[in-house]
Amino acid sequence: MTWHRLIEIPWLIFVAYWALGALKTRRTATKESFTSRYGILLLEIAGFVLLFSEEAEIGFLGWRVIPRGIGLASVGVAMTWAGIALALWARWRLGQYWSARITIKEDHRLIRTGPYARLRHPIYTGLDLAAIGSALAIDEWKCVIGVCLIVAGYWIKARKEERMLTSQFGEAFTDHCRQTGFLLPKL
Repeated sequence: MTWHRLIEIPWLIFVAYWALGALKTRRTATKESFTSRYGILLLEIAGFVLLFSEEAEIGFLGWRVIPRGIGLASVGVAMTWAGIALALWARWRLGQYWSARITIKEDHRLIRTGPYARLRHPIYTGLDLAAIGSALAIDEWKCVIGVCLIVAGYWIKARKEERMLTSQFGEAFTDHCRQTGFLLPKL
């Protein structure tokens, strides 16, 4: 089995779970604007295309960053699986309050258990970790640029989400922010 297959499997599991989970969400009460949603989505898609597309291996983008060794590739595969596991756990904890776009659902509750006890955005953290792991396993310059775009996209999305959550939950969300890390866990 190639390194590509070892990192594709968790991403495929992620996509399948996301598609099924999208069928069981609450009605949306408030959502981000069209331009906000698709601006961030375009950034993330560009990052994932660079990360996974062999067609993006143009010129230096297809060159190795460092000589690939089994150790670094193994760490990358492990990070990919761990990141996807974190994102799936966080998505499961959100349950019916999850949405692919920044929203507030009807009767929305602030989730503060599971990975949300230490992180405000564990789905984004998990996906960033998985993208970094995948980049380590693939080890090409296109992956470095792709990861930068992915991390930037989730960082922007998380900031916008925090503004909406502050507006909805006020002091309860402010208190949650004091007790948790943004994209890295607060110990």
